[in-house]
Amino acid sequence: MADLAAIEAHLRRAPYLHAYELGDLDPHERPHTTWFASASGGASAGASIDAVLLLYRGLATPTILGLADGDPAALHALITAHAHELPPICYAHLTEGLTAALAPRYRVELLSHNLKMALTGAVGEPGSTGALGEPGAAIHRLTPADADEVVRFYREAYPASYFEPVNLVRGPYLAVRDDRGIAAIAGVHVYSPALRVASLGNIATRPDARGRGHAGRATAALCRLLRAGADVIGLNVRADNAPAIACYRRVGFEVRHRYDEWRLELATR
Repeated sequence: MADLAAIEAHLRRAPYLHAYELGDLDPHERPHTTWFASASGGASAGASIDAVLLLYRGLATPTILGLADGDPAALHALITAHAHELPPICYAHLTEGLTAALAPRYRVELLSHNLKMALTGAVGEPGSTGALGEPGAAIHRLTPADADEVVRFYREAYPASYFEPVNLVRGPYLAVRDDRGIAAIAGVHVYSPALRVASLGNIATRPDARGRGHAGRATAALCRLLRAGADVIGLNVRADNAPAIACYRRVGFEVRHRYDEWRLELATR
């Protein structure tokens, strides 16, 4: 069995790089996870973990996370050693260069270059009016009863999102509403008060409502809400999405790391 305490200690060295993995150590998420780790001192007592690979099965398509802070050689070796244990089709979040460990077994398709951003200071207030609970803010917390409307929203506003209705019970989602319904949503991919970590995701605005600061206001309100249960608050964003990056900077995020997202399919299929 993986030494989860040692894995957590390794991940905490770069908490914003590993926000997803830290959140997936939460007891509610552990049934969906398989952990692989290597130690610089081998199996000897007191050996320090030098690489971690996570296989997460909590959504319709599994995802592997292999992220290195510094030299990726140990993680490359770990992925090579366990590539045969990975699903035939999955997504992957990987530090640059690590697909070389998977290419002999998988067809790899680059989906995007991405940034990991960290909320490290006070939450800014983009947009014109208030926060969650303030008069006229028109920001509402979504519940599972809103699932059908949320699915329709993402179909129009963010077809490439990873949203599934189960996300609404895994962490808070906030929406700005207007006379057409949901104008913008800010939610979470990962939220664990037990690990005190959150990673925002599925942030989007309805096409006809863009340019009005809705996503920034929802994101700022969500960050304030999460602060009570999380010390580490991060998010992922495509490196070429300049408007979103600018919005997140106004909220209070800064760029910390880079990684790539891939789709993997077993080459022999």
